[in-house]
Amino acid sequence: MGLYEDVLEMWQSYTIVSIYDIDKYLDSFRILFAYNSGKIENDDITYHETREIFENGTVSGFSGDPRALFEQQNQRLCYEYLKYKIINRETLSADLVKEIHRVLTMGTYSENSYIQKGERPGEYKKHDYVTGVHEVGSAVEDVESDMEALIDEVNEYSGEDILKAAAYLHARFEFIHPFADGNGRVGRAILNYFLIINGHPPLIVYNDDKRGYYSALQEYDETEEIAPLFEFLRQQCEKTWAKTLALSNGSAQKRKGLSDFFAKGE
Repeated sequence: MGLYEDVLEMWQSYTIVSIYDIDKYLDSFRILFAYNSGKIENDDITYHETREIFENGTVSGFSGDPRALFEQQNQRLCYEYLKYKIINRETLSADLVKEIHRVLTMGTYSENSYIQKGERPGEYKKHDYVTGVHEVGSAVEDVESDMEALIDEVNEYSGEDILKAAAYLHARFEFIHPFADGNGRVGRAILNYFLIINGHPPLIVYNDDKRGYYSALQEYDETEEIAPLFEFLRQQCEKTWAKTLALSNGSAQKRKGLSDFFAKGE
């Protein structure tokens, strides 16, 4: 078996029947996911502040853009909200996607978006916004039907290649770009939700790897090919769980000892 298959086997060996089980297995993951998912689109976000928010609910000595704190507090709230849905294996729906968007974007819309354009957290966009080299994004009048079709399509999937179906879900969602803001954060959240309720491990799209991430999404925009994104997500999943897998196999990385810091003969 390859590394991804080993990770999948490890994840499927976990007994997850309560929110306490979710907290146990996603303790470190939830913070790293929130940090990286936020950082991809907001450079003001830091790991230290994200961790403070998740562990203490407060941040001390912060002097940056308040939006960064709102976004990460919203990430924490979204995690708390979704873990109950996960336990109940609630099927992905348009209402759930919109509620995820509402939770993740509360208090983060710009004055122009909220007042002048009338955009609201938890509602599909009211104006056309294009993104990327190829200016993707469904027209306002098509968003609802495009989202319903996408959700029905992935919910009806009964095969075993869940990660490939998740890659399609993510690529198509980002192509539709249904909201005025927050599409990246929402897309990564529903990607993981779909994976978990289908018995597969969630993953982190690392900020350090965002160039490859954007390239894979652009490939879909240009050619409707999901192979690059599928392979990218597979690698990100392996990266996400490599240390946990090593620990579970009793092969934790060996750290240097004191003698390693002295030249021979000293």
